[in-house]
Amino acid sequence: MSLILKGFLLFILVYIVSDILVKYFNFGISIDAISTTLFGNEEEFIDPITKATFLEFWHTEIFFMMMILLTLSAIFIRLSNKSKIIMINILMISAIISLITLLLTYFISNDFIYIYLLSFYIWHLSAIYMILYSFWKLNDKSI
Repeated sequence: MSLILKGFLLFILVYIVSDILVKYFNFGISIDAISTTLFGNEEEFIDPITKATFLEFWHTEIFFMMMILLTLSAIFIRLSNKSKIIMINILMISAIISLITLLLTYFISNDFIYIYLLSFYIWHLSAIYMILYSFWKLNDKSI
């Protein structure tokens, strides 16, 4: 079972890293890039994202985030002793906040971009930490 979990953790790590890269090149992971994607830029003749496209993107984010976070948390809970409650709370709360603030940014105010970016980076870094810690614990237990 250890080998299967290691492979799964590797796939989750690849997903997390590729999620950052995909967002960097398509949606943006900076304030200016996200603002341009959501609201357009008249000077550069960039149209804003349509409501239907945004909601489809948001819906997909919810699904993939849910699958990754729940499976990663299940593995982390089994392997961690000390910091599991704190790390899982940080991971889940920052992921939910990133989803909510992205929606608020699009529909209410551009000011929510700051909170979205902070929570986006927190949940990605937390997930990477949990993956690497779980991988280390699996290697430690298999000896």
